[in-house]
Amino acid sequence: MSNGVIQSVLTEKRVFPPFPGLVENANLSGMQAYEALCEQARRDPDAFWGQQARELLVWSKPFTQVLDASQAPTYRWFPDGELNLSVNCLDKHLGTPTADKTAIVFEADDGQVTRVSYRELHARVCVFANGLASLGCKKGDRVIIYLPMSIEAIVAMQACVRLGVTHSVVFGGFSSKSLNERIVDVGASLVITADGQCRGGRKLPLKPAVDDALAMGGCDAVRKVVVYQRTGGEVAWNEGRDVWLHDLLAGQSDQCEPVPVEAEHPSFILYTSGSTGKPKGVQHASAGFLLWALMTTRWTFDIKPDDVFWCTADVGWITGHSYIVYGPLAAGATQVVFEGVPTYPNAGRFWEMIQRHHVSVFYTAPTAIRSLIKAAESTPDVHPRHYTLDSLRIIGSVGEPINPEAWMWYYTQVGRERCAVVDTWWQTETGGHMLTPLPGVTPMKPGSCAMPLPGIEAAVVDEHGKELEAGHGGLLVIKRPWPGMIRNVWGDPERFRKSYFPEELGGVYLAGDSAQKDADGYFWIMGRVDDVLNVSGHRLGTMEVESALVAHPLVAEAAVVGRPDDTTGEAVVAFVVLKRDVPEGAEAVELGKQLRDWIAKEIGPIAKPRDIRFGENLPKTRSGKIMRRLLRTVAKGESVTQDVSTLENPAILDQLSKSV
Repeated sequence: MSNGVIQSVLTEKRVFPPFPGLVENANLSGMQAYEALCEQARRDPDAFWGQQARELLVWSKPFTQVLDASQAPTYRWFPDGELNLSVNCLDKHLGTPTADKTAIVFEADDGQVTRVSYRELHARVCVFANGLASLGCKKGDRVIIYLPMSIEAIVAMQACVRLGVTHSVVFGGFSSKSLNERIVDVGASLVITADGQCRGGRKLPLKPAVDDALAMGGCDAVRKVVVYQRTGGEVAWNEGRDVWLHDLLAGQSDQCEPVPVEAEHPSFILYTSGSTGKPKGVQHASAGFLLWALMTTRWTFDIKPDDVFWCTADVGWITGHSYIVYGPLAAGATQVVFEGVPTYPNAGRFWEMIQRHHVSVFYTAPTAIRSLIKAAESTPDVHPRHYTLDSLRIIGSVGEPINPEAWMWYYTQVGRERCAVVDTWWQTETGGHMLTPLPGVTPMKPGSCAMPLPGIEAAVVDEHGKELEAGHGGLLVIKRPWPGMIRNVWGDPERFRKSYFPEELGGVYLAGDSAQKDADGYFWIMGRVDDVLNVSGHRLGTMEVESALVAHPLVAEAAVVGRPDDTTGEAVVAFVVLKRDVPEGAEAVELGKQLRDWIAKEIGPIAKPRDIRFGENLPKTRSGKIMRRLLRTVAKGESVTQDVSTLENPAILDQLSKSV
């Protein structure tokens, strides 16, 4: 319990072997092949990564050096090579059968479907890039993209990298203040936005947030604002600054010479907002990021030419970058891109779309899965069993650990006990998957992200960097560099070093998550390090307490935080969403007692929540992430002063303030 060791209280004994049909045809087939690749990467990492980069990427100037570690932890991959990301995603498919294959099946919020081939997508990117060039955009510039989920957002990102312009995408749910911070920090010369966005049957404005952000000051570098007309709503117009996208693109050529960039040229900067302080601009390189996004798309999703892939993330997050805009396009995949939300016009939308588009690989977040479990319980008509999901062969999870019981529901009700479940662990900073079961390799354990991918050396250590024995929770670290890794915190190299490569751990990458490794070498994520509960000297991972709560038959979703306590150090506070209506009065008290007793039985009395709060939902961003920092504020009984503009449901905070 000292030295950074965290007690592991979750026990999960179910194991599901890989399906023989998947193993036989997989891009990475069988444990022996997996172990051979891991050994090759351990024995000669330069040869391993160099071979992958030469075989998978198109270079305008081949590299002669694989890794320059002379200024570690600022690692430089393929430093003397040059390439273009857009060429690797689009041009390389021209002149092949993939050129006329569908690249994107876009489904709008209202159900309207648009299909775009690789040839058409290439032409649209060239037109957009020429439009940007006509505004003076050039290699080295930074552009903010603040767009709804759309083909235009993907085209805008690809157009930027075609010109060597570094893009920074800001999720369309962020407030004007958050947008201003990012515009200022990145030094953007251009903002690409829309009049509004369509979500859940509503039209939500976007352009006003840009106007407000620019009016806040510090944005003098912004020369133009390009506006995509999505909703047709009225917008305020700044003559001389604002430009309609359709006017910008009119008359532009559908041919645009790609600009070669150095392998280490910043492809994008993506901001992660920590619990406190200034957002971190995670800076990714060009070659290394694309290589890892492509490798992991091929391995984890086992992408085949006839697959229909659907990642439900927004392009405003890293998942949308790696597994919508870059990895699948570089792999020549057909993918579904969705504008709307999983519950509109009803909570069967995901299943209906999988059925209609014949989706074979589906990738979504545990929060979406848990909310759809609740919907299926309360409204049986939208249960996945009513839909034909035979096209599915792989289903995946991303964003946070998935509770074992939610995993089982996903496996049985969506995957019909015949689909591989890839429970992926990775981060904005890692560029792509790091730990995950592989469809053709790994026996699956519900709730475990399994083992590291070839080339990734992960470990669980104490706060002095000493590796811990199996079953002991500690800090998750990556011991060797990999191409997709973060290169810097934009404009703040000191913060980069302190946050991710602290000296006391000996120069390894610190993930910021707590984890434990079991006797079989499987990793189990226990939550963020700053989410660890310290109860009477016992350090408990929040994920394990949450998983125990979700295993109760009445519970759809749960989030657990700590609250300062004079006696125990911290008291456990649980926020619970039931599969039925929110209880009140004596019923709530009785249910609270039942759940406390359940936790005592499942984990032990030490983990019993002091407070249980029931709500219709949990406070989540529009991307589905639970805002635990807000829950910590509510648990302490303090007023919420943080920015809540990104919440899907701000009113839920009042409901969760009542304890039983």
